[in-house]
Amino acid sequence: MTIDVNTPSNADCRWVVADKIRFLGNFPGSSIELLDIEVPAGSGTPPHTHESAELFYVLEGELTLRQFGSEVPPVVIHAGPGTSVRIPSRVPHNYVNESGKPVRMLVMLEASMVAFFRDIGSAEPASSVPDFARIGAAMERHGIEALASAA
Repeated sequence: MTIDVNTPSNADCRWVVADKIRFLGNFPGSSIELLDIEVPAGSGTPPHTHESAELFYVLEGELTLRQFGSEVPPVVIHAGPGTSVRIPSRVPHNYVNESGKPVRMLVMLEASMVAFFRDIGSAEPASSVPDFARIGAAMERHGIEALASAA
């Protein structure tokens, strides 16, 4: 066995739409992985749900998260540096950077979600409009359900 070291220059990295994701690794035999995610101003996810629980830890900036429920207004969470947010399995949610400044966060989640990010990610930032049909097909393959209406 050897010690694994990930630095910004050698870590596996993918761009998922506008977000930069560095894959930091996991413990051997564990399905939980650690990601370092940079979310530029205006970027985020649509309302969705999935099997994997998530744990966000904001390092820099302020991230807005929303929890959606049927027939109730969304619960809005503003998470700044040092804030952790745990999202249980199958809880309808999204995140968006509404702050106007970059957000950087650590995220722990299951390998199933990591597989989704690797599936749709690219080695370079997107230079055109995202292929939403391709992303939607990948969401279906990986058990991620987009919410038709979450207001």
